[in-house]
Amino acid sequence: MAYNLLKGKKGIIFGALNEQSIAWKVAQRCHEEGAEIVLTNSPLALRMGELNKLAEECNAPVIPADVTSTEDINNLFTKSLEHFGGGVDFILHSIGMSVNVRKGLPYAENNYEFTHKGLDISALSFHRVLQTAMKMDAINEWGSVLALTYIAAQRVFPDYNDMADNKAYLESIARNFGYQYGVKKHVRINTVSQSPTRTTAGSGVKGFDGFINYAEKMSPLGNADANQCADYCVTLFSDLTRMVTMQNLFHDGGFSFTGVTQAVIEQMEK
Repeated sequence: MAYNLLKGKKGIIFGALNEQSIAWKVAQRCHEEGAEIVLTNSPLALRMGELNKLAEECNAPVIPADVTSTEDINNLFTKSLEHFGGGVDFILHSIGMSVNVRKGLPYAENNYEFTHKGLDISALSFHRVLQTAMKMDAINEWGSVLALTYIAAQRVFPDYNDMADNKAYLESIARNFGYQYGVKKHVRINTVSQSPTRTTAGSGVKGFDGFINYAEKMSPLGNADANQCADYCVTLFSDLTRMVTMQNLFHDGGFSFTGVTQAVIEQMEK
């Protein structure tokens, strides 16, 4: 069901790769709620993914951008502003990658060149996007920016590896830029800490099935899926949440504030 929560709004969605992607679901929901969007991903991801299918469904242009390149981000905003005939009202940053995870290197044996690459893509890119947007005055008054994160930024999940560090830095950028952009133009910036979700990126983490099963047993409401995350993002892009900023918002069925559940106790007693 659509409520026209984003009627007349314009936004940029980073990171949709395929139908498993949370960004893909967010794009669909934004379109359903009346928004116009621009889709973007890296040139490599565009070759590997299915973004043209989503672009056709949402009547949205696709503008390639390598988020480690300031030049590419400048080009993305320039073309987006031209397309919309003005600024944007919302941005979703749904980007994360760890070379160390892909190479199967444990945290204590990380390759630092890989670490730098993952940090640049997963976290510094958020700073780069916000810095460029501010310089170009690309986000309208009372705009909303979201980045997707995970509770491993606060708690240890051994096989999440250096992505935990990346997400911690990402959340810090949201707080600090949230202050700067809030004072300057009432733009709000938040992170959404989602339940473990079966996406292409998430499935690459060792023991991911265990993550999901444990979280399901530890969450009073169960795990939140990608469609539910998209619903939540829409509310945060809407005018109904204008005074929410600089927050890390848990969307995880209660996992983040549950010490233990009866289901986990029973499992451990077997």
